[in-house]
Amino acid sequence: MSSTLPESEASPEVVPLRHWGRLVGALVTLVGVAMLVHTIFSKIPSRTGKTICHLVKGVKSCRPALEWRFSWNIVGSYLFNPLVMHGLWLTLQITFWAMLIGITLGLVIAMMRLSHNRLMSGIAWFYTWFFRGTPVYIQILFWFAIAYLYPTITVGIPFGPWSFLNINSVTLFTPLIAAITALGLNEAAYFSEIARAGLISVDEGQIEAATSIGMTPSQTMRMVILPQAMRVIIPPTGNEVISMLKTTSLAATIGVIELTGAVSEISATNFKTMPLLLVACVWYLLCTTILSIGQFYVERYFARGSLRTQPPTPIQRLRQDLKGFGAKRRKSAAVA
Repeated sequence: MSSTLPESEASPEVVPLRHWGRLVGALVTLVGVAMLVHTIFSKIPSRTGKTICHLVKGVKSCRPALEWRFSWNIVGSYLFNPLVMHGLWLTLQITFWAMLIGITLGLVIAMMRLSHNRLMSGIAWFYTWFFRGTPVYIQILFWFAIAYLYPTITVGIPFGPWSFLNINSVTLFTPLIAAITALGLNEAAYFSEIARAGLISVDEGQIEAATSIGMTPSQTMRMVILPQAMRVIIPPTGNEVISMLKTTSLAATIGVIELTGAVSEISATNFKTMPLLLVACVWYLLCTTILSIGQFYVERYFARGSLRTQPPTPIQRLRQDLKGFGAKRRKSAAVA
């Protein structure tokens, strides 16, 4: 007896599942994005009351002049202003030096926290507690006014008459140095916890194995612990760098003409506050985008050995999307 079924019953048509919730959500999101783009790049009647008049068949007709709602023409004219570019360069310098201090000192403090010496771990804990518990704005003001407490910084033997170095605090702690010092010391407290979390994430068996083959503690730290801990340390560190870039704007409160201070000075003379704030936003967004791309590739580098397949780069992802789109088009043409 034959069990052959008609072709229509043997190979039923496969109908893909319709995700109506996803379609509705995508549609609502698309409408919201379109509304946002429209309002950002829309024009409105001039705020200054300017009008445009025409003569039509001898009759004078006037209408309000239009201008960009977000004053993009003014934003473009100040985007590469010399004072803005100098402020941007100063912002990048503060970010670099503050993060260098924070990462270097934070790694030392993390080591101290993990030390079995109670004095060392106690001092590291107190440092972290103090700098994480006080606002960075107050710390900036404190270092800017440090000369009130210490007019001269003396390095020598405690409780003794001998001193090796005497520095004038007013000369040393300029507004720029005060900002870098405050931001760097504050960052060290946060980075120490990031580094400590990364160090303790390494399995103790790795350390025992390194010791069993004769590695010294420094070799174990450099060749075994740190390469594995970096997978945990890099992501939050990248966030800290981006956060530091924006926190440098607080330096404007003590007279440092970084990016925020530069646009504030310009807007104080021409009263174009919103366009100048947008100039600062454009540069901050550009810098954070570049830092985010760099963070992605650094994370991808240190993820080697922990993942069987590396996450695709943005270019590889774009190629995959284009290939998938092309395959769908060819399939649709073949069906038609």
